[in-house]
Amino acid sequence: MSPSTTLTTGIRAAVLSAAHHFEVQHVPKPSPGPGAALVRVSYTGICGSDFPIVDGRHPRAAMPLILGHEITGILEEPGGSGIPAGTRVAVNPLLPCGQCGACLKGLGHVCRNLRLLGIDVPGSMTEVLAVPVSNLFAFSADAPATEAALAEPLAVAVHAVRRSRLAPGEKVLIFGAGPIGILVALVARFRGAKDVLLVEPSEQRRHIVEALGFRALAPQDSPVARENREATADVVFDCAGHSSVTPALTEAAPVRGRIVIVAVHHGPANIDLRELAFAEQEIIGVRVYEPADFAESVQLIGNRALGLAGVPISEYPLEAVADAFAEARSAAGAVKVIVRSNN
Repeated sequence: MSPSTTLTTGIRAAVLSAAHHFEVQHVPKPSPGPGAALVRVSYTGICGSDFPIVDGRHPRAAMPLILGHEITGILEEPGGSGIPAGTRVAVNPLLPCGQCGACLKGLGHVCRNLRLLGIDVPGSMTEVLAVPVSNLFAFSADAPATEAALAEPLAVAVHAVRRSRLAPGEKVLIFGAGPIGILVALVARFRGAKDVLLVEPSEQRRHIVEALGFRALAPQDSPVARENREATADVVFDCAGHSSVTPALTEAAPVRGRIVIVAVHHGPANIDLRELAFAEQEIIGVRVYEPADFAESVQLIGNRALGLAGVPISEYPLEAVADAFAEARSAAGAVKVIVRSNN
């Protein structure tokens, strides 16, 4: 997956030209059309949803493609955004159609024809990106640049916790301590969760969780059982998306507990519907975020409200995108891996 370099004119971009093969190319600098702005990209976060694109298994992504949908940068040409040039911004990568039933209800994040930057159209692993002005969110002047790179996945966590209806004093159990699981834990604590426990197979990730002030257990040590679940959690978050986890969800949730499906499952899941009915539990689906969640994510980062400085982040230059993906796939690496487009 080592990238090669092609020198012509224009701006640099890491182009996925074939499965597992990146080329750092020079591509034309985009010109913003009506309703668009130009962002000089600072960082792109690598997401688990990027892996099937790199593997050549994504049903919509066509190569050659510039990946990247976790986007932060400096606003270069504001367009009609009303945000001053030079402002640090995050970019909401969602491109709803505006015409389907979900969009007409104001729920564009679950648009039936939803497209994303970095999947359906070129993304942010480049130096300059044109984006709709409505997708821009401005940070406060003192927002830390690398923490700002967490805005998009943090918006997922904000949305998940909001959908869970978490009340102050409730107990939270999270399966999976990847980037989203850890961010859900941080948001839940900020929202007043009494106790947050994460179940995670990686010993290194468990150490990171504990360093952030949470409890962490290996799956074999998980307290999931019907006899003690009332003491374990009020809300259960599935941030793992693994078939080994789904049978435990109804076991872990208490009577009238809420089960929040945050991770994306790629096949049928083994859920005990009898237990779900007998315990009057709820399953709550979560898909990305709404604009209000994205705005709250940016605000939380600017306010330094969550302690994101404690989240280990690895940074790679654009030319080392292959190495960045290799670390991102490894649970032994940093919690979040970001790719730097500009110094």
